[in-house]
Amino acid sequence: MHQTHIRHRLEGIRAKQPWLVLSAAEKFHVATSDNPAISHFYSFEAGNPGPETVAIPDGCVDVLFDCDASQPTAEVFGTPMSAIGIELKSRHRYFGVRFASGIIPDCMKLSAQELIEHHYSLLDVIPQTEQLFEAIVSQNNFADQVAICQSFFAGKTPRPMAPLTQAVVRFIFEHQGNIRVDELADVTGYTTRTIQRQFLADIGMSPKQFSRIIRCQSAVYQINHSSTVTFSDIAFDLGFSDQPHFLREFKKLVHATPMSYQSQVKQQTYYDRIQYL
Repeated sequence: MHQTHIRHRLEGIRAKQPWLVLSAAEKFHVATSDNPAISHFYSFEAGNPGPETVAIPDGCVDVLFDCDASQPTAEVFGTPMSAIGIELKSRHRYFGVRFASGIIPDCMKLSAQELIEHHYSLLDVIPQTEQLFEAIVSQNNFADQVAICQSFFAGKTPRPMAPLTQAVVRFIFEHQGNIRVDELADVTGYTTRTIQRQFLADIGMSPKQFSRIIRCQSAVYQINHSSTVTFSDIAFDLGFSDQPHFLREFKKLVHATPMSYQSQVKQQTYYDRIQYL
């Protein structure tokens, strides 16, 4: 099975950036993609000035267009490894494309490691994107922006990933990030050193770091989708040593305690903001 089809099937859920959704002035528009390398497209108008918007680790590469009429920009963002602040300009309209976790378009002139925790101008890292940039930032209709972006990336293949890395990513998703490197060695038949070296070359981080991200995303998903969630049960299900360990890890990666996060998601009607195309 092609690596991106494996990823698309195993993700089950789209990679979450909940604070980005809550930063929208009104609706946060989302569209799925027929390209398995792409998780989804999104669009929103940033709300009024306030605290910095927070990005959380998701293992994804995003291309984010600021469609401001006077000073439009487009940047490529690699995944953060812990919660970080990002600057959005009030009342600017944004359009984004989020690639599936671990996927890097082969047209990007950067190594996997160079993307981690960094961002770059789109025009600097993907050749011949001037026409794409102009078409996206001059278009006000979300559906048309999606179509333009779909067309551009239709002929762009994901960067090749070693079969070993594909297998390791599959196991990490299947276990919701709750798997150790020595267990990955047992199920793949490769040494931990070989797994670490190949995974770093393909993904830009260690299997342990990627597992940590997927485990965080799994916790966010459970809180988002459960009306009566017990944090001790989440901690147990995801293999944390105890509930305090889960609380510390969640706060570092999500920038809020699980209870505070749950309260904000419910209070600010998280799902009411999301509108699917």
